[in-house]
Amino acid sequence: MIPRIDFMTKPVLLTMSGSLRKGSYNRMLIAEAVRAFGEAEVIEGDLNLPLYDGDLEERGMPASVQTLMDQARRADALIIGSPEYNKGITAPLKNAIDWLSRAKPNVLANHTAVILSASAGRTGGETAHFNTHQILTQLQVNVVHGPLILVAAAHNEFGEDGALNNDFLKGQIADRMERLRALLTAS
Repeated sequence: MIPRIDFMTKPVLLTMSGSLRKGSYNRMLIAEAVRAFGEAEVIEGDLNLPLYDGDLEERGMPASVQTLMDQARRADALIIGSPEYNKGITAPLKNAIDWLSRAKPNVLANHTAVILSASAGRTGGETAHFNTHQILTQLQVNVVHGPLILVAAAHNEFGEDGALNNDFLKGQIADRMERLRALLTAS
């Protein structure tokens, strides 16, 4: 069940980029999605976390992990940029999801998420997109479905200002964000 959001207050979007690089194409793609979503409070999740380690968890949640968990609890929806490294999900994104899965109660269950992927390669991060979707589904996250939003040869699709230049992709993103907003406000 997707919780209904009362838009007397702004919805809270937690963004998570699987690339730690400030100038990453996935960060740019997430920014495009946030613009398309419209008015919202946006929290950028910092995925520069220690590697998941059960012994470390047993000694107490690292502060950076606790912050991300608190942000996920507060968020109404997740917008995830899933780049592809070596035909799979990136280590920072997988590690963040692994840490989030350890929260009690589950901070990901019943959240709504949109997955976007940008890659310098010709498939636009398709394999990583599917990997991310598979993992989130197992954790009971409601992924907003539709045509995959994949930006291939991303270095050719964004301007120097970081804005997406491809009108077709902009339309796909706008449609997905409209669907996300509708899902959040549905009774």
